Amino acid sequence: MYQWRNFQFFEEKATGANVAQELKEKVECSTSGRGQIAVATEDASVHVIDRGLKLSYSFQAHSTSVLYIQQLKQRNMLVSVGEDDTSTPRVTAVNLKMWDLDKMQPEGSSTTGPACVRTLKVFAPKFPEAKITSFLVFEEAPPILMVCIGLETGYIYCIRGDVARERVSRLRLSVDPAVDNQPACPVTGLGFRVDGAILQLFAASTRSVNLFDMHQQPPQKHELDMLGGEGLNMTMSDNQELVVGRPEAVYFYEADGRGPCWAFDGEKRYMGWFRGYLLVVTATPKKASKNVFNIYDLKNKLIAYSVPIGDVAHVLCEWGSIIVLTKDQKVLCIVEKDMGSKLAMLFKKNLYTVAINLVQSQHADAASTAEVMRKYGDHLYEKQNYGEAMQQYIRTIGQLEPSYVIQKFLDAQQIHNLTNYLEKLHEKGLATADHTTLLLNCYTKLKDVAKLDEFIKGDESREGEHRFDVETAVRVCRAAGYYQHALYVAKRAGEHESYLKILLEDLGRYEEALQYISSLPLYEEAVTLKQYGKTLVGHKPAETTAALMKLCTGTSGGGKENGPPLNGETSNLLPSPIDFVHVFIDQPKWLMKFLEMYIETVKDSLAHLEIHNTLLELYLSEDLRTPVLTEVVSDTIPVKRTLKETESLKEYDPNIKESDPFAVWGVKSKSSKNIVLNGTPKVRPKEKTIPIVVVPPVEKETPVQRAERLKKALALLKNGWGPHEQQPRYDVDLALVLSQMHNFRDGLLFLYEKMKLYKEVMNVYMKDGDYQGLISCCKRLGDASRGGDSSIWSDVLTYFGERGEDCSKEVKEVLVYIERDNLLPPLIVLQKLAKNATLTLSVVKDYIARQIQQETRYIDEDRRAIEKYQEETATMRAEVHELKTNARVFQLSKCTACTSALDLPAVHFLCMHSFHQRCLGDNEKECPICAPTYRQVLDLRRNLEQNAGDHDTFFQLVRNSEDGFSVIADYFGRGIFSKPEKPSSPVNGLARTSTNSSFA
Repeated sequence: MYQWRNFQFFEEKATGANVAQELKEKVECSTSGRGQIAVATEDASVHVIDRGLKLSYSFQAHSTSVLYIQQLKQRNMLVSVGEDDTSTPRVTAVNLKMWDLDKMQPEGSSTTGPACVRTLKVFAPKFPEAKITSFLVFEEAPPILMVCIGLETGYIYCIRGDVARERVSRLRLSVDPAVDNQPACPVTGLGFRVDGAILQLFAASTRSVNLFDMHQQPPQKHELDMLGGEGLNMTMSDNQELVVGRPEAVYFYEADGRGPCWAFDGEKRYMGWFRGYLLVVTATPKKASKNVFNIYDLKNKLIAYSVPIGDVAHVLCEWGSIIVLTKDQKVLCIVEKDMGSKLAMLFKKNLYTVAINLVQSQHADAASTAEVMRKYGDHLYEKQNYGEAMQQYIRTIGQLEPSYVIQKFLDAQQIHNLTNYLEKLHEKGLATADHTTLLLNCYTKLKDVAKLDEFIKGDESREGEHRFDVETAVRVCRAAGYYQHALYVAKRAGEHESYLKILLEDLGRYEEALQYISSLPLYEEAVTLKQYGKTLVGHKPAETTAALMKLCTGTSGGGKENGPPLNGETSNLLPSPIDFVHVFIDQPKWLMKFLEMYIETVKDSLAHLEIHNTLLELYLSEDLRTPVLTEVVSDTIPVKRTLKETESLKEYDPNIKESDPFAVWGVKSKSSKNIVLNGTPKVRPKEKTIPIVVVPPVEKETPVQRAERLKKALALLKNGWGPHEQQPRYDVDLALVLSQMHNFRDGLLFLYEKMKLYKEVMNVYMKDGDYQGLISCCKRLGDASRGGDSSIWSDVLTYFGERGEDCSKEVKEVLVYIERDNLLPPLIVLQKLAKNATLTLSVVKDYIARQIQQETRYIDEDRRAIEKYQEETATMRAEVHELKTNARVFQLSKCTACTSALDLPAVHFLCMHSFHQRCLGDNEKECPICAPTYRQVLDLRRNLEQNAGDHDTFFQLVRNSEDGFSVIADYFGRGIFSKPEKPSSPVNGLARTSTNSSFA
């Protein structure tokens, strides 16, 4: 005890009034709870005191005296035990009363104060009367109470039940009664202990300490100690331990016996418990009238407060304060200082360990605890005790900003402490990317590979969890040259991008990268190949193309299916090969192979248009040159480029230009002077390479390969637009543009022919001067019987007429087809050929002769037709004249319709047909035999008249026809300039009818 430090963590609080002096009576007992204090004085009155230590109200509890009182915690009720007068003089009865402090007596009643809800007699015939030495009330589930009354005879009377309704049961417990020659020992202390549903009762006498199990019937007694104690020297701790004070020490009793003890010497006058503190009033050996009031902090082993005090009568704890009533009617109010004041006191004395223990025992928040540890760490740091200071800083992780600590230990001499702090920071999962970077840099500075392995691979058991920032760890390990560590972290974290960057850019393990990509899910594999496919194709074109083929088709590179047969729906779920065209930007030949394999495997892809367009562009490209990248040999060293070496680079290639787009990184082999190309040289981490400008060799294409590509282009055009397909599988406009750009004649001819642009086909032959090809094409495309356009012969003739060179043979052949189909008049033919000065009359001599003979024959035929028409016209006019001037005699004796003999009424027509009127029916105005023919003539005439009036059609035919005169003559024949005639009144123009005679 003498080693414990003494502090003033409490202070005396001034009170406005001395309530003890106002009472003017000696205080016999007291209690506190529910924000108030109640004291009982000698005159059997109970006085209620408020928070300001002022008397609130008083009431007469008993008539003679009040022995004990207790404030209930769950209900605002007061339980008192005292003596009351009886009807027998000088005889009193000990009663237990329950007061409802919320129900005050109404004004004007005989008594004032709270209402007494129940009065019970303590003693009964089975429970003989004895002096009460201790008293305790335990609240079970309201309204059930357990009232325990300790007696001088060594017994405990227990009253359990609803006291307010007097529904109670009584029980007597034997503690230390008189046995044989041993006198009885009074029960001096009581205390309840609750363990779940088990209720236990501590009972102490001057001779022993006992424990009763109240859940058993009858309660079983367990003796805990053969030594007892006085009543005021007992209390209950927050942990439900019975605390007994004796002159030599303070003892703690638990359910299983005596626990720890504290050697506090001195006679104990009073003991209490307040918020984890032990309150002890100890007599001063030298001064009998003086005592010392100590407040012990048992957790931190210090004296929180100590003050000399007189004789203590009562100690109460309420409102967060300790109220001490002395026997000389003084009131001492002691309150605990706030945590800041306590810590300031300890910091002033540099008692940081005490401060840390204090805040931890007071269950302070983590921020306050960390602040104390920070100050302790700062104190140790100033004393240059860096190791212990770091231990304190580590304990602040989670509350203190890490940069505060890191800045203090950035010195190279403190790298071990800094590493320790950063490790703890990562263990608690509070590290940021910058902290990870710093820790990995510390490992690399220390060259501590074991620590690096432990940090990176130490959390293998926590699947899917990482105590550091993965991206930062990969970046730092790569920068420091620890590629294997970076590879491990990236793979375990599932960082496909970082993993592949290390394989491709740092290690050059392209095959392994391809295998890793192939193991990914379909979507991730597609995304990854889009990102890194260009690098892979540059170094492993065959393998990468096979992987892309498998991805886009679900088959291997050779076309063997790995799964079920590929159909339209299945292929639509796979990535499109067009998405990967960009990865072949430097490898067009492999792109061509990839697309060829794809269209052979997948016949109905949704991307067939883009695929065929791309393939066609590749086939027609002028030159598919591919850079050749050579793998780096294992014995390479970095190139140390100086000014002289820069000049000497010209001996490898005098045409080197620094602006060349094919400049790459290079290294020089130990065994030769040759420059070996590589995207990223494999060198040791400390060594560096410099960029040197080297033009890589290219694989040139032979003429045979070029011709083979053109054959593939033509086959692609033909296969993509079959004879029975209306739309091609490629963009026709793009195909035309590409064919024209690259002068692909066969493609142009095919496309023009498929689009029925025959004149454009002719223009291709004409542009090339291919006479035989032109005529052969005209023979194929100029046959109108097969859907061709015969007018192209006219264009060919015009072409030969404008050539200005001898093409007599071709002209003769063209004239044969023009003459056969009668495409042009001879005059037009002569006009077209007259423009070619090299052609002689002999070329067209036979043609003109035949045309003249034919025209002469046509003239003779027309003359004979004219004479015939003139004769027929004259005959018709004579007949018309006769009909108009002479009468017509009808001599038919039979009906033309039914061939029966005519009888009246009959109808005769001028066309010499006669009918029974009944055979004609309702139609008596025209001859049923001649009417259809006459109607056709009328319709034809009407159409001719309408067409003669259609001037727009007339002028269009004149403009488009090569022989406009024939069009005008045809319209003259239709009567374009004739005046319209009035139609004759009869319907048929030839008939008259009679219903009463046989002639008209």
